[in-house]
Formats: sequence, structure tokens, C-alpha cells
Amino acid sequence: MTERALRLGTRRSKLAMAQSGHVAQAVRQLTGRAVELVEITTYGDTSREHLAQIGGTGVFVTALREAVVAGEVDFAVHSLKDLPTAQPDDLALAAVPLREDPRDVLVARDGLTFDRLPNGARIGTGSPRRMAQLNAHARSHGMAIETVPIRGNVDTRIGFVRSGELDAVVLAAAGLNRLGRIDEVTDFLSVDFVLPAPGQGALAIECAAVNADLTAALAELDDPYTRVAVTAERSLLAALEAGCTAPVGALADLLADGQVVTEMRLRGVVGTTDGSTLVQLSTTGPVPTSHDDAVALGRELASEMLAKGAAGLMGERAL
Repeated sequence: MTERALRLGTRRSKLAMAQSGHVAQAVRQLTGRAVELVEITTYGDTSREHLAQIGGTGVFVTALREAVVAGEVDFAVHSLKDLPTAQPDDLALAAVPLREDPRDVLVARDGLTFDRLPNGARIGTGSPRRMAQLNAHARSHGMAIETVPIRGNVDTRIGFVRSGELDAVVLAAAGLNRLGRIDEVTDFLSVDFVLPAPGQGALAIECAAVNADLTAALAELDDPYTRVAVTAERSLLAALEAGCTAPVGALADLLADGQVVTEMRLRGVVGTTDGSTLVQLSTTGPVPTSHDDAVALGRELASEMLAKGAAGLMGERAL
């Protein structure tokens, strides 16, 4: 008797389907079992409000997680940056595969790069984190830009540029790579001036914690370096008590001496959306060898940022 197909829960967007398709292929090769995609609509997909209004954290993952726990699907694939920082007991984060390019990118009219945008350029993004850093960078270079809040899938966002409504939009490189549309990028934004969202470019594969066999099988797809990096970034975010709509950027990168990885550098930023105030710090230390070490690294940097005034820049905080 052949084993039944594994059911992979995914959001319905083109990007989610592309991401889940890549994972499904890898799981097929790994387990020899068929994998079928089960499309699930989440609140974040149906709500037309801006993410900051609907609470941000978890709006794209709750329905998927409920389907896993209820046994309607066997596992789910998320963009890691959409996951709330607290991990529920009934779900296992079975794998964090090798990370894609974590950078943000610009898709601008007429092939323009950021530094060639006209004065007063209108740049679309739904992310307070991007707004804060783009505005700060523009200000420090004597440029005037206007950041315009937008929502929608990749087609919708790039459509604002094609129609002339906006001069440019900012998107994640990873998403465009996975959709095969990286050639539409007009500028790759250096992490030295726009730090990505914690976990950006990484995927999370979750299954029910009670399903030990599946958890073990999926764990083969885990990339240990990606996992410690995103764990440190998300620990920083959690320690700042910030959801995924807060203006927080973080990136942990591995510093190598030749082929040997020797240290990890964690950088964090928090700022007001107008870019007038940023708190940006970094710390470098040995590569964490455990989950707890990675968490400690994030917490340590967060406490330094809070001491420098980060708390006052987070917008409304639940006290």
C-alpha cells in the first residue's frame, strides 16, 4: 500500500504558492512521498486594511497554524518574517531552510537607482521599518522623498510604478527571486542603509509537535547557520516587544575567515517612520552553537538599544 500524500498548507498568493512549491519538491525528494498543496485563505489575505491597523503579527499565519493543529494539513510553509516571535507548544518549527537574499530592493520607473530618484519621489511600501530607514537615508543625503503606504501582492505593488502613480516601490529580493522576477529590480538596497525585517528571506516549515516522524523528516531541510541567524534576529525583535509591523530591522550575518565561519555579527535598527530618529547598533561574537546562545545574543543587543532610547521609537506599545 502506498502512503497517502502529505498535505502542505499554503497561502494562496503567487509568492506563497511559489515558495511552497519549492518546499514540496524538496520534501518529495527527501521522503519519496507525494506532496499536495492545500490552499488556505488567511485574514491578512482578505483584509484591505494596512497591516499596522490589523495588528500585523500573525495575520498571515494563524489560519495555516490552525489547519496544522486540526490535522487538516500535515505541515505548513510560512515566510519566517510573518511568524510571531513566540512559538506555540503544539507546533514544531521543524526546519528553517537555507536563506535567500535578505536584502530589500527598489523597483523604480525608468530603471532608476535610489540615489538617482528625483526630488520629492514617491516611494511605496507598507512597512514602517522600510519607511524609517529610507527617510533617514534620504535625509542624510539631502534628498526629499515621500513614502506612501501601500498593500497588495507583488503585481499590485509593481503596478503602481508601471501606471506612473508611484516613482518606485520597495520589495524583498527573496520574493522576487522565488517568483523569477528579479530582473525587474532597478537597485539592490545595501543592508548598510536598509536593514531587512528579522527573518527576511527565510522560510519556516511547521508541523504538529506530536508528529515526531514528520518533524524528524522535515528537519533534514534545516540550515543550521540560517536558523541561528534568524533566531538571534527574532530574539532582538521579541526583546524590543515589537510585532512584525514595528519599525525594527535586524540582520545576523556570518563572518568568515576564508572558508571557515568564525563569528556572527548582529545588527539592529529601530526608528521613527519619518526617519528623524534612528537607534542603530551592532554586536559581534562567536557563532552561537545553541538556540539559547542565539536568543541571548539578540536579547543583549536589544537591551543596549533600549538603553539608547529605542523604546520611545516603537510607536504604541502594550505596557
